[in-house]
Amino acid sequence: MDRFESMSTLVAAFEAGSLSAAARRLGMPLATVSRKVSELEQHLGTRILNRSSRQLTLTDAGRSYLAACKRILDQVSEAERAATGEYSSPRGDLTITAPLVFGRLHVLPIVAEFLRVYPDIDVWMVLSDRVANLFEEQVDAAIRVGELPDSSLVAARIGGIRRVVCASPAYLAAHGTPKKPEELSNHECVTFEAVSSPQSWQFKDAKRETSVAVHSRLAVNTAEAAIDAAIMGVGITRVLSYQCAVAERAGTLVRVLRAYESTPTPVNLVYSGQPPLPLKLRAFIDFAAPRLKASLAGPSTV
Repeated sequence: MDRFESMSTLVAAFEAGSLSAAARRLGMPLATVSRKVSELEQHLGTRILNRSSRQLTLTDAGRSYLAACKRILDQVSEAERAATGEYSSPRGDLTITAPLVFGRLHVLPIVAEFLRVYPDIDVWMVLSDRVANLFEEQVDAAIRVGELPDSSLVAARIGGIRRVVCASPAYLAAHGTPKKPEELSNHECVTFEAVSSPQSWQFKDAKRETSVAVHSRLAVNTAEAAIDAAIMGVGITRVLSYQCAVAERAGTLVRVLRAYESTPTPVNLVYSGQPPLPLKLRAFIDFAAPRLKASLAGPSTV
């Protein structure tokens, strides 16, 4: 058994979605593709793929093994390119994940610019507030908001964000501007449930943490809805600083209670540090990290 060829066949089969699709992509008989995958399973002594008439799914063992296969094949490819002097032009596919709103506002513009600079690199960008496992899901790089657990991943700090309170100028003109968190009980509020409770908002000054009862006229499950409602004058809302940055720069929202804003939460660009680092990934990190840092350092972001 040619193990590298069998590993490549396995990766192609999973990415294509079926053995027959992999056979067409690789230009080999379906029976050969099936045999190579079966040989790998026999060699490992465990099932890698669950086969059905519609699709292929990975077993638990298969997920970790497929991720290892992709890393090994990428390393072999990079070594061959280094040996043949092809390092002048990064190429290949990159998978990047980022939180939904952060990705749309900050990452997507940088990715669009990156694609113009590197025409031989294609990007699959996944925007989700779910934290992806980089190894199991074959993700090359991710934007993570929050404290990072100890892991084998490399983290490049690109900035910080805060929970901020804001409202439309029209609302503040009509209802007044709160000077202390306790004054929110006299206001109508729009609660983004991922950031605060509809019944109470937490604040912390230099001395203590305070829980303030609020009246949520509206509770929503997305930052976009909270910001839109606040712009419409429904009430005061609390979101993350980057989520309202565009509206604040446009003057449609005004931040209040700045003295009571939370300590900045770190934002990191994380990736696997296992050598050799693929050139396509190194190109993205070198390109994106300083631009993300500049974007987060801009006015109204933190």
